[in-house]
Amino acid sequence: MRLSKNFVLSEITRSNTAKRLGIDNEPTKKDLENLQRIVTNLLQPVRNHLGPIRISSGYRSKELNRAIGGSSRSQHCKGQALDLQFWKDGQMCNKEVYDWILNSGLEFDQMINEFDFAWIHLSLKKSGNRKQVLEAYKDKNGDTKYRFAPDIITL
Repeated sequence: MRLSKNFVLSEITRSNTAKRLGIDNEPTKKDLENLQRIVTNLLQPVRNHLGPIRISSGYRSKELNRAIGGSSRSQHCKGQALDLQFWKDGQMCNKEVYDWILNSGLEFDQMINEFDFAWIHLSLKKSGNRKQVLEAYKDKNGDTKYRFAPDIITL
């Protein structure tokens, strides 16, 4: 199923873990509406401006999310979040996505620089988007923590 000019549902739901464990990773109708919204309003505009993007983690059923140890509150389980990477000339250039979105005026709920730009997490809700810009990092115990990105002001 095509979600936009450059994205199809199968790349948003693809999961090696789901395949290996036999987990159904098909979105519900409501989750599919949310996926359509994030692809149309965030992912496709980024693709139009920067070029091809790789979805490293898209939709996750609750069972898949448990299997990978994801947060019980993950927006991935609602079709509201995607993790992506942007490669250019063999180099990962995720900061370009981050900077472009900050300057684009596009609506988003959260944008997270995951572990010094290893990937970018983007989320979008139907309403009530917070425009939070966060950084993920590991604390001294190796636990993942989040903090507001320094020097970022969103309107």
